[in-house]
Amino acid sequence: MTTDATPATDRFVGAKVILTCGDSILVMRRDDIPAIRWPGQWDLPGGKRERDESPVECALRELAEETGLHLSPGRLLRGEPRPSASRPGRTGWYFVAEITPLEAASARLGDEGSELRLMPLADFLADPQAIAPFRRIVREMLGR
Repeated sequence: MTTDATPATDRFVGAKVILTCGDSILVMRRDDIPAIRWPGQWDLPGGKRERDESPVECALRELAEETGLHLSPGRLLRGEPRPSASRPGRTGWYFVAEITPLEAASARLGDEGSELRLMPLADFLADPQAIAPFRRIVREMLGR
């Protein structure tokens, strides 16, 4: 996994985690607030970078805040920088991690979002309420 100090890591704006569990992924429904981007749509856990966090630190902090899941850095199977879906012209990091059914069942929604769901991957990829750029990234990173 590449996370060395490069322009992509120095200037990234946030990180997301694709959490797989068998043939499903853990997703969260965004709050249905018109003032936010993609209100009410299915999202991947993750969010904005704080201070001088590395991509891994950002991804794992956001994951814990949004789902209550605390993964070690070694659980991240793959990570790569890509154009940010929410900040055109900037870079975001996207990671893949596998969780167990017990971990998926123990996930709890944090202060943001209205629902966590273990969703069949095929359903997420076909759902018009799943954020379109994330459907594409999930498809590419998981080879679907």
